[in-house]
Amino acid sequence: MIIQSAFRPAWWLPGPHLQTLFPSLFRQRRPPQLTRERLELPDGDFLDLEWTDRTAGNIVLVLHGLEGSLESHYASGMLAALAQQGYNACLMYLRGCSGEPNRLPYSYHSGKTDDLDFVVRAIQDRLPGESLAIIGFSLGGNILLKWLGEQGASAGISTAAAISVPFDLNQAALRLEHGWSRIYQHHLLKKLYGSARRKSRSHPLPWPAERLNELKTFRRFDNEITAPMNGFRDVDDYYNRASSKQFLKSIQVPTLLIQARDDPFLPARALPQNDDLSPEVIMELSNRGGHVGFVAGCNPLHPQYWLEQRIIRHLRKRLQPPENT
Repeated sequence: MIIQSAFRPAWWLPGPHLQTLFPSLFRQRRPPQLTRERLELPDGDFLDLEWTDRTAGNIVLVLHGLEGSLESHYASGMLAALAQQGYNACLMYLRGCSGEPNRLPYSYHSGKTDDLDFVVRAIQDRLPGESLAIIGFSLGGNILLKWLGEQGASAGISTAAAISVPFDLNQAALRLEHGWSRIYQHHLLKKLYGSARRKSRSHPLPWPAERLNELKTFRRFDNEITAPMNGFRDVDDYYNRASSKQFLKSIQVPTLLIQARDDPFLPARALPQNDDLSPEVIMELSNRGGHVGFVAGCNPLHPQYWLEQRIIRHLRKRLQPPENT
């Protein structure tokens, strides 16, 4: 079901780019005290997790976006909000995003759900009987929704939320080639070049490391690097198989989608329609909000990060209240 969001943008951040850029550039990162844990994976690689103070009760797993980390404004802000509300929160770093290159030639991509499945099962085995919720941002949201669709009734979690998801990866890549959205493409590609160059020190790339700057669009980068390194035929095979839109109908866990029509990472025509959603999925759609922005408030000196408030309300509706609240 698609419903109109109650979000109202700050008057001083009226457009999609201001909504997107302001928290990224100006929000102070104040994560709670965290403990890092390393999980060894069956294929010989590893994943790193960041936990808030672990107590008995509800667990909330957070997935970051493309080349994200604890330094991403939405990740640190969400963890702080969860900790303040008494939730047992955990940030899952995608392979290679925790500050240390992963061991194997491949790392992560928009459709790589086996790592998420491994982490979910590890948490469930360690803390049986505890409720688990998962929150995914952008690329992390795409991974989450694809996993939920693949798992169906076997997911074994209580609820999920996905924010600013690139549901159709091809349409998202094409959108980022036009207008002001090219700013984000340029910024993220520079990060991807850096990760690929670090990878090339221990594993050969399918494209010369010294010529990475020639891959000036996501489609070029994904065709020459992401697809061949992860077993896809080409960029179209990757985008077709990894896009989450086709999996939404199979989700059997109560799931909240938060999306803005003016998201500069995805054209509005690529958004899911009611027929794409299972009865368990609600998409709150706002006219404004940008990409993982959703900044509200009347005073520029005291911005309100509406996303966190909305997600906490969703969790309180779907999970038992934490013991210390």
